[in-house]
Amino acid sequence: MKVIHFYSENADYGCFSNFSLHPVVIDGVTYLTTEHYFQAQKFMDKKIIKKIISAKKPIEAAKLGRNRDFPLRKGWESMKDEVMLKAIRAKVEQHSEVKEILLSTGNAILVEHTEKDNYWGDGGNGSGKNRLGKILMKVRDEWNAS
Repeated sequence: MKVIHFYSENADYGCFSNFSLHPVVIDGVTYLTTEHYFQAQKFMDKKIIKKIISAKKPIEAAKLGRNRDFPLRKGWESMKDEVMLKAIRAKVEQHSEVKEILLSTGNAILVEHTEKDNYWGDGGNGSGKNRLGKILMKVRDEWNAS
């Protein structure tokens, strides 16, 4: 089985990164990247959400979203995978080039390859959950079935 690794938005398959500059409109709001959307969904406080949405770069949105001085919304851990799925579906639906690249991967296993993340990525050594890769494969399967 073919395995495709991705991580940096500037490398091969970089459009799969949440930092890739593919704006998405979700629930009537435009987000610069899926990272902006994902991080904003962690909170209920409108001031924090606005600050994240207004971040000029995805790394800034990520840092704000990881700031534990801000109270996370109740139940975040149980909803974060669905939030990411919604973001990826929007990105693929709204950007034909991302959809084409995703579908071109066939039945390859998609892996976010990074030591920085054991949940969304593979932990750098395959021990991580690779949830982002699995969500991308789920969205790919949905498009192939339609």
